[in-house]
Amino acid sequence: MSSTVSCHTPLRPRRASLVSLLVQTLAVKRQRRDLLEMSDHQLADLGLSRTQAEAEGRRSLWDAPQHWTR
Repeated sequence: MSSTVSCHTPLRPRRASLVSLLVQTLAVKRQRRDLLEMSDHQLADLGLSRTQAEAEGRRSLWDAPQHWTR
C-alpha cells in the first residue's frame, strides 16, 4: 500500500516584511508632515481645510487607513 502526500499548501495572504512596514510608516510620516507644511491655497486645491490637514497631521503613525498600506 502506498501513501500519497500532497505538496499543495493552501494559499495564505502574504505578510509584509519588516522593511516594507518601515518604508510604509516613513511614507505616512512624510505625507502627514507635508500636509502640515502646505499653504491654505494648496490644501484647498486638494479639497482640504487647514483644520482637516492639522487633524490628519496629528494622527499616530500606526493610525493609517488600510488602503495606504497595501
